[in-house]
Amino acid sequence: MRLDAGCELEFEILEPTPMLLMLRPRSGEGQWVEAERYALQPRVPASEYADAWGNLCQRIVARPGRLHISTQVRVDTDDTIALAPGAPRTPVDQLPVEVIGFLLASRYAESDALADQARDVTAGATPGYDQVEAIRAWIHRSFEYRYGVSNESTSARDTIRMRKGVCRDFAHVGIALTRALGIPARYVAGYLHELEPMDLHAWFEAYVDGRWYTFDATQAGPRGGRVIIGYGRDALDVALATPFGDTKLDNMQAWVRAVPEAAG
Repeated sequence: MRLDAGCELEFEILEPTPMLLMLRPRSGEGQWVEAERYALQPRVPASEYADAWGNLCQRIVARPGRLHISTQVRVDTDDTIALAPGAPRTPVDQLPVEVIGFLLASRYAESDALADQARDVTAGATPGYDQVEAIRAWIHRSFEYRYGVSNESTSARDTIRMRKGVCRDFAHVGIALTRALGIPARYVAGYLHELEPMDLHAWFEAYVDGRWYTFDATQAGPRGGRVIIGYGRDALDVALATPFGDTKLDNMQAWVRAVPEAAG
């Protein structure tokens, strides 16, 4: 399916502030970027680089005053996600080098402290894909989706204690429990078509039987229509805007619309 997606961010900049941005999806892994627009108002010099995970990042120095960032992208993406019940766990000694880092505990996904919890949640499941699906289903069934109960410091262990949070929190729990079983897992930030309520979204992927699979604990079942902005070990690696100065985010909006078949 083809989707138009985008977001707008409005900052109040109180002093000259270097900023890192991650707002450009790139083609690959089930999506093709057909067209895009990226605007900064007021205009400031910008440069771009790819980070350690392959995400496209932009560097600017924002001037004091208002900064408005607007992005739009048209993407041809899968309208379903791949499923693989029964797919086996990939042995650690056979993992590609670029995947190994997603086995380790990270700031928001304390997998090294959650092995017992992971075994309890996945008791009886076949090692591999079925274990990760058991984790996803347990989070969806046992946790309440609620705004305002977590913040930028909330980790997977915090969310497990509270049993509530938002998509970022659900993804961190899924990642931490999956890694605790010796299965690589990574955080994904992006857009989801027909997400309610509409916002930028987060989910996780697990590496099973030689490839990555999508898992989203906020949804009752598998759904395609996703536009990926970036991957990382957890939300720390996939921050959409990182200012190094005194700033305030006043407004953020996101949208996703299906492109009619006849559209050019």
